Amino acid sequence: MKIIIPMAGRGSRLRPHTLTVPKPLVPIAGKPIVQILVEDLTKGLDEKVDEIAFVTGDFGDDVDKQLIGIAESLGAKGSVYKQDLPLGTAHAILCAKESISGKCMIAFSDTLFKANFSFDSEEEGIIWAQKVEDPSAFGVLKTDENNVITDFIEKPKEFVSDLAIVGIYYVRDGDNLRKELQYLLDNDIKDRGEYQLTNALENMKQKGLKFKVGQIDEWLDCGNKDAVVYTNQRMLEIKSFSSENAENLQSENSVVIQPCYIGKNVKLMNSVVGPHVSIGDNSTVNNSVISNTVIQNESTVNAANLENSMIGNKVAYDGSKSEISIGDFSVYKV
Repeated sequence: MKIIIPMAGRGSRLRPHTLTVPKPLVPIAGKPIVQILVEDLTKGLDEKVDEIAFVTGDFGDDVDKQLIGIAESLGAKGSVYKQDLPLGTAHAILCAKESISGKCMIAFSDTLFKANFSFDSEEEGIIWAQKVEDPSAFGVLKTDENNVITDFIEKPKEFVSDLAIVGIYYVRDGDNLRKELQYLLDNDIKDRGEYQLTNALENMKQKGLKFKVGQIDEWLDCGNKDAVVYTNQRMLEIKSFSSENAENLQSENSVVIQPCYIGKNVKLMNSVVGPHVSIGDNSTVNNSVISNTVIQNESTVNAANLENSMIGNKVAYDGSKSEISIGDFSVYKV
């Protein structure tokens, strides 16, 4: 089994937190978004994942090494491919064409999920979806009485289905998928100005391949600050996080209300932290009350009363605002 992860977008809606790192590496409950995604996918599989291939932008050697390390931590080979231009989902996946063969999963790294990803790998294809109130912003699926997909519709203007494609796919024959993706590019077949994965899947369906629908229990967005803070909350709850065994935690006259994630070498002084707080390695919180907030690595928060907030890496924050969003290497004082 191979897993292909397209993640070339920088994540402009999440700025300033994506000015120094790509969105899939922003931490949720102590781990990068993309790491949580691939861990959840591999946990549900009955067979070994041989390779995890990441399709990135020009994020630098350190990001490449981090991604390869994530793959190797799961016992898989890590590969990194580059997408130089934003030409659509089909183009992004085809950038990893050397890795598209045999049984393949494709997972876009924009969102996280509560789901059981166990499935029969002898199925020809599976596309995961969830019902949504407003399907007009999504690619959607129509199915027959046997849960077999009959139509793919990209961002329908009129209601045809409320089953939104969440961005996770399985194909038993990766070589076939690779050929259909290449066909789109060779013949310049675009939809809305881009090469779309759904067009390749439609061609495969027209030639007799049967796709079925996989169900998602909960679809968690990571597109902006508020969404990341909420997804952090849900991940702490879903995975039953407890900071009671935090490594080298120094706590003085402080209370932690679970669930929380607390990284290594964190200092809490005269503070109340939680619920739903994640604090990265080597960060310090002094004289503060903090809930429903993400604080990344090597940051200091002093005299603050924060909720629904996000603080980047190496930030010095000294103030009392109730809701903030501050990127890496920033200094804020009242």
